[in-house]
Amino acid sequence: MRIHHFLWLLSTTLFVFSACKKEEESTCRNAIDNLKINQIQVIASHNSYRLATTPSIYNLLIAFSSALPAEANPIELDYTHLPLEQQFSDYGVRSIELDIYYDPLGGQFYERTGNELVGLPPESNIPALQQPGFKVIHLPDIDYNTHHYTFIDALQTVKNWSDSHPSHLPISIYVEVKTSTIDGQTSIHHWTPPVPFDEAGADALDLEIDAVFGENSDQIITPDDVRGSYATLEAAVLDGNWPTIGEARGKVMFIISGATGIYKTGHPSLADRRCFIFSDVGEPETAFLIDNDPRNSVDEIKTNVQNGYIVRTRTDVGTHEARSGDTERREIAMASGAQIISTDYYRADPRADTSAAWSSYSVSFPNGEVARINPINGELVENCTDWESF
Repeated sequence: MRIHHFLWLLSTTLFVFSACKKEEESTCRNAIDNLKINQIQVIASHNSYRLATTPSIYNLLIAFSSALPAEANPIELDYTHLPLEQQFSDYGVRSIELDIYYDPLGGQFYERTGNELVGLPPESNIPALQQPGFKVIHLPDIDYNTHHYTFIDALQTVKNWSDSHPSHLPISIYVEVKTSTIDGQTSIHHWTPPVPFDEAGADALDLEIDAVFGENSDQIITPDDVRGSYATLEAAVLDGNWPTIGEARGKVMFIISGATGIYKTGHPSLADRRCFIFSDVGEPETAFLIDNDPRNSVDEIKTNVQNGYIVRTRTDVGTHEARSGDTERREIAMASGAQIISTDYYRADPRADTSAAWSSYSVSFPNGEVARINPINGELVENCTDWESF
């Protein structure tokens, strides 16, 4: 009888504990879900698609660095990224960056002319680069290695992961529309010119998003969703009309930089557009701001966050922090309240284990959480830190 009584007490205790835990988790989930999406901070990866430069080209860039434009500085190119799925699943990245070039006819970036300088064939032999559509490239001809050759392929990867993780926090996709290449910036070689981005290109950008996510997809948070019945998108943002986390779970949103004037032409407050844009305070289409060096503008970032905008900033740049271990910029970025915290180092550079030239610098939230309450405009949610698994 004593054994039966003990087992009964144990099972009752476990049942009560389980019920209390479920109730606590439900309360936690409701508290988190009632936050607005601008009341948290997430980790973003910078140039998320990028793989390290071809070694022979990298060594050539080192030799000719004084003759190259700033964006081709080889020291700043000395990093690489994991596949997007691994960034999402293993490191809690919830914002990515894709650089795209317009290629309406296809084949514009099929050849990598920089290869000729190191005795490699210029032909890429990659069929996807022959197809019409936006291409994902950091810098044509010399820094072209990527996990995804096309914008559509990168988006399909995001959608596949999103579909299999329907409770994920919203993923923001920063799309930098590039309108220049190294062509014309240095005379040491012939380089591939860009294709001008025009209104047809702006429409094509939305069409490629629709091709993956579906036209008028509920999986995308659009400017129309945030603007609602307000006169302008900015008015809606200043009045806090962002969706809640509960409403935004399993969704994505797009923000573009570069050619934003073309993208918003004919679309007041980005009406009927798929993407937000990085813009300036006081403009009718402004919801997102970009301020990449928080050391110079931390008070301004705090004010903008408090006023309702979503701000993107960077914790590190050009491999400097990964080499030196300097965390000043990271700590200021975190404290600024900027909601999108961009880094090349959601994990430490692997060379830190074997080389004194690299530090163990990395960017993450305490206990590896996928997000945290915004220190400027967030509402404290007591003892709730498990953002996605329950």
